[in-house]
Amino acid sequence: MRLLISTEPHSKAVLARTIAVSFMLLGAALPLAVAAQQQDDGSSSSSWGLGLAVVSSQKAYTDIDRKTRVLPILSYENRYIRLAGPELAVKLPGYQFSESSKINFSILGKYDFTDYKQSDAPILNGMEDRDGGFWAGFKAEWQNSLVDISAEYVTEVSGDSEGSAFNVGLERTWHFKQHFMFTPRVVVSLLDKKYVDYYYGVRANEVTAGRAYYQGESAVNIEVGARGGYMFKQKHLVFVDVSVTSLASEIKDSPLVDSSTENRVMLGYMYRF
Repeated sequence: MRLLISTEPHSKAVLARTIAVSFMLLGAALPLAVAAQQQDDGSSSSSWGLGLAVVSSQKAYTDIDRKTRVLPILSYENRYIRLAGPELAVKLPGYQFSESSKINFSILGKYDFTDYKQSDAPILNGMEDRDGGFWAGFKAEWQNSLVDISAEYVTEVSGDSEGSAFNVGLERTWHFKQHFMFTPRVVVSLLDKKYVDYYYGVRANEVTAGRAYYQGESAVNIEVGARGGYMFKQKHLVFVDVSVTSLASEIKDSPLVDSSTENRVMLGYMYRF
């Protein structure tokens, strides 16, 4: 297991990956902080915070090390924008069905931190590095008293994978004694063939005796996860987020992969201003 802190080389690629993973942490912290604010005072005004988090993730590539990073986090949301996880959403007019049911729309910009270097694992030696990319798209969220449902379509716009994805998610948040919050979730992701081929394919010039040619096809991954948090003194939030992603057969069949799942654990603290 590798512990990655600020001693990494200050290259553009490393900086981009660090920023991307930092943004990823907000996916756990910001929804809990906003939910806590609304629970405490019933408002929907701007909310932002600073903190620190540890994220540990395991990719499916053969013999790749588990990565653990310690990183700062920043969260922010107001009536016009929301920075949550790796995405920045510009809010569009929505529709209020009732006091407990409404639908929200937004335009998304996000960074996909999926990448690898050939030095990350022996199976990747001789492969061309794969970069993360910037994505843009559209998202709809239906919030109701039973379960929140979201659907988004995004496409990669920075010219790396040039792939696209359609994600459907379901989650629900429970509050306990005004301080504890718990949110389980399920996310189904349809990844197109360009995305799968870019990250899990093997090109003709990358074939070796132990690594066959492979061309990726569109795939459906399923993520199951949960996040929980404890808010104390109305300003301090301790949170944890865990997830496991079941990989589609189109990814598991890649000669680069030896696992049917990927997983991630995050633990952090945030002070809400």
